Amino acid sequence: MELTAEKRQKIGKSSKELMRAGFIPAVISGKGMESLPVTVKTIDYKKVYENAGETDLIDVNVGKESFKVLVRNTQFDPVSDAIVHAEFYKPNLKEKTEAEIPVEIINEETNPFVKSGEGVVIQLLNEVRVKALPMDLPHRFVVDALELIEVGAGITIAQLSYDKEKVEIVDSAENDFVVKLDKMVVEEEKPEVTEEEAVAAVEASKEKPETDEEETEEKSKKE
Repeated sequence: MELTAEKRQKIGKSSKELMRAGFIPAVISGKGMESLPVTVKTIDYKKVYENAGETDLIDVNVGKESFKVLVRNTQFDPVSDAIVHAEFYKPNLKEKTEAEIPVEIINEETNPFVKSGEGVVIQLLNEVRVKALPMDLPHRFVVDALELIEVGAGITIAQLSYDKEKVEIVDSAENDFVVKLDKMVVEEEKPEVTEEEAVAAVEASKEKPETDEEETEEKSKKE
């Protein structure tokens, strides 16, 4: 996957002007290289980011130079949700790197227990951290909800499909659940109380006979 970029001469206030012109500011950094400020077309970056995410290598072409990079960070405007900045990281292709790999659940709605309303699929891990060479990073982990054949069943880290010779799971144990099928619990709706019933309840509480403790306390006050 390729992306064309241009060296950015102006830094700072020109960012808004760039975005109005259909570009976003970005930077390429990596071990042993100086940070390189660039600009990329917003529409092109969106397409690449949607397909590559933060796990697939991208060829960013800047003039006659080409950099194999990973998307390290994408900043969004908190109000408009528009992309305002991107950060690319150039890894050493011969050294293992760590990355957060997203987990995607498929066939959730066609799971028999979900369809019948008996169960609900709970996603316990949205991402799984791994360590691998940049070229070997998985794009995503796919979990099939149809494999959950009974309430209480789950899929663990050990059951994920990936090349175990090239990819190492970090920060998670093999028996950690990624997803689980739990019983659907429906809370019973409390019956609505009418205004008349509420008033009657208040009046009834006022008419309750005094307890022995209350009678004793009342007598002591009189004495």
